[in-house]
This record gives sequence, C-alpha cells and structure tokens, in this order.
Amino acid sequence: MRQVVNCTKEPGPVSESVLLILISLAEEPRHGYAILRDVERISNSRVKMSTGTLYGALHRLLADGWIERLASEDTVRDKQFYRLTSNGAEALAAEVARIKSLAKLADARLTPPIGLRTEPADA
Repeated sequence: MRQVVNCTKEPGPVSESVLLILISLAEEPRHGYAILRDVERISNSRVKMSTGTLYGALHRLLADGWIERLASEDTVRDKQFYRLTSNGAEALAAEVARIKSLAKLADARLTPPIGLRTEPADA
C-alpha cells in the first residue's frame, strides 16, 4: 500500500475530540472542566470526553501552538484557562473547509442523477 504524504503547509485532519475542543475554544477561553462540559453540550451529549483525553489533546494543541494558556484570576483553585491562537483558528477553519468539501462530495455521490431509478436494477 502506498503512503500518501501531505506536502502542503496546511494542517492535516484532526480527531473529533480535537475538533470539538477547537470549536469550544473558538467561542471563548475556557478552563478544562468548562471545555469538557461544552464539548458534551455541543455534541448533544454524544461525546463525553475523559479528562485524560482532554488534557492529552490540550498538551498537543499547546505544543503545536494552536492554543495558549491564559493567566488565571482564580488563584484559589489554580484553574488553567486556554484560548485559541491565530494558528489554531486557521487550523480550525481549514478543518471545517475540509469537512465541508468531503460532505459535498458524499452528497453528490448519494444523490442520484435526474432520470435514474432509485430501485435496484434486478428488482
């Protein structure tokens, strides 16, 4: 099997968990627990991320420069707030465009051309 190498500078596909984290942070900066709650809300309770998944993804997003930590005013609980960087916003926009393109392609393939039957030929 031939391996396809991405030769562009655009970010590649991201996991659903990372996508939902980026979407959450696109609205406003949040701390970890707020991200978990928002991801569950925006996915209509379909995605319930574990703290291990969240903090592993946040660590990678920080390393990639897609998010950054903010100084917290809540020193009692030592909450870490995160926000999307301009690189993160660009990566999110690129991923949304990629998904829209794939959805358009799938829709075109699922929609039969005018005049074609929808029943199997041997029915």
